[in-house]
Amino acid sequence: MSSNISDGSVVSTDKAVRAALVRYALRLGDDSLVLGQRLGEWCGHAPMIEVDLALTNLGLDLVGQATHFLTYAGEVEDEGRDADRLAFHRDVLDYANCLLVEQPNGDFARTIARQFFFSHWQKLLLEGLSASSDPTLAAISRKAVKEVSYHVRFASEWMVRLGDGTEESRRRMVTAVDWCWRFVDELFEADDVTRLLAAEGIGVNPASLRAAYDAAIDAVLAEATLARPAVRRGVAGGRTGRHSEHLGHLLAEMQFLPRAYPDAVW
Repeated sequence: MSSNISDGSVVSTDKAVRAALVRYALRLGDDSLVLGQRLGEWCGHAPMIEVDLALTNLGLDLVGQATHFLTYAGEVEDEGRDADRLAFHRDVLDYANCLLVEQPNGDFARTIARQFFFSHWQKLLLEGLSASSDPTLAAISRKAVKEVSYHVRFASEWMVRLGDGTEESRRRMVTAVDWCWRFVDELFEADDVTRLLAAEGIGVNPASLRAAYDAAIDAVLAEATLARPAVRRGVAGGRTGRHSEHLGHLLAEMQFLPRAYPDAVW
């Protein structure tokens, strides 16, 4: 993994802000890395060659984003950890991704629903971060939002195609939407990290994105003739290292080679 976006500049010398920025960049990088790994599991198994290539390209976009965010986290932290060290040599409890992205692929409908809910949120977040007072975060986000705009279109088109398709595709999509919905609220949880960085003009308070998010997904769900799932108690904890059992299995596969050969040069 390598990154060439960061120019090494950090917006603040305040220790609390820098610590929050490290945590924030790790969250952004972990979200993209874990979902990119999940999409990579579809390689050679998607319903058709065009979809196989599309999912692979989405995964590559996300891994590229992860590389930039993790590289920056290491630079701000200044403890000698680069993107590879952060990606392949942290344990599961040290990961800060949201729970949605670590969920298993399931069938194709569940993969699409997971992508749909995440990408709509990620696009809004990156649009906000494009105006960050931190020049590196802004640069990474301006590049990434162009990629994520396609992710949103891809997932939304498949939501409509499957939701308003055959009886079988609709049944599967209804089940997929219901499965993924429990993880959506976590995307909008604000905590000390996000509140501090938002106040500094560096980050975005995720709670501020909810209204625009709901409007965007409701429009697609209506076109797909799908109902918004009933309100339920959300599942959270990923941002603070409380993950589902699925992440440990994913990391065991993803990290095997770097941990088996720690001195290897990639």
